[in-house]
Amino acid sequence: MTTRPITFFALATLAPVPLLGLGATFGGAWIWAALIYMTLFAGLADRVMARPEPDAPEGAEFPAADQLSALLAGLHFVLLGAGIWAVSGASGLTPGARIVAFFAFGLFFGQVSNSNAHELIHRPTRGLHRLGMWVFVSLMFGHHTSAHPLVHHRHVGTPADPNTPRGGEGFYRFLPRAWIGSFRAGLRAERVLGRRGRYATYIGGGLGLLALSYLAFGLAGALAHLALAGHASAQLLLSDYVQHYGLSRPRLENGKYAPVTAAHSWNAPHRFSSHLMLNAPRHSDHHTHPARAYPALHLPGPDEVPTLPHSLPVMGAIALVPPLWRRIMNPRAARWQNRAT
Repeated sequence: MTTRPITFFALATLAPVPLLGLGATFGGAWIWAALIYMTLFAGLADRVMARPEPDAPEGAEFPAADQLSALLAGLHFVLLGAGIWAVSGASGLTPGARIVAFFAFGLFFGQVSNSNAHELIHRPTRGLHRLGMWVFVSLMFGHHTSAHPLVHHRHVGTPADPNTPRGGEGFYRFLPRAWIGSFRAGLRAERVLGRRGRYATYIGGGLGLLALSYLAFGLAGALAHLALAGHASAQLLLSDYVQHYGLSRPRLENGKYAPVTAAHSWNAPHRFSSHLMLNAPRHSDHHTHPARAYPALHLPGPDEVPTLPHSLPVMGAIALVPPLWRRIMNPRAARWQNRAT
């Protein structure tokens, strides 16, 4: 059993928690520190720790991995309440501090809570799976619990996957198409399986939590909840956009698509952001081994899999400027697509 790597995941993901809590209460330097941690510090740490974390030995076990995920999920709900309290103005923060709080909490939910919930919905344990589902439900994105494993993993790199960007598609066009498309595709997949009640939980649970925000902090609280959830969900879709841009599976003579391989996902080797996002940037191995726990995900060499030129958060920021994104990524995507076909 291996425990050492979990320490680094814990340090990266838990360090901003007290900063966010103090920032929601006192604002000032605390909330700025939380925002800086999620942005400038993360970027600098990726540069300083240039070498990727070595792959875990094949078959290694990580008994503390699920414990950290459960802890992060519990802290998510505490921080969501604190974030709504701060952003709505109920905590007494100044307007400027409320704006900083929106970005600081939103980045944490988008990069840590989303990555953790994604990990949990892949766990076979019923309790852990449902915990991940409720994190997504709290962010008004519960349908991802169904759409991600049932649609995205099955159809990635094909027109049947709403979360695979189309050729040359900009992020702002991709965003609404992917959100609506994944909602519908997940619902169809659940109906085929005869599990019609799941979407009632996603929608009803989200509305119930939104009502709690309204009862606790009024209309401003409900709006703050929606804004934070929208920010976090946009980041999840931004991650899908970056990690699958320009990579499609060729159609075979029999009409089926080629199997999913490591060549159908972009990866990022940067150590700090990988720890912060629970190895989500090791995306090729996740798609080829979706049940593999996050500390055990492998990172093939840059000549073996598509590799992003910068860390995943930095590439997400670049994707918000479509002309710059296309200039950087279109030639790279074309080279890998030619190799794949």
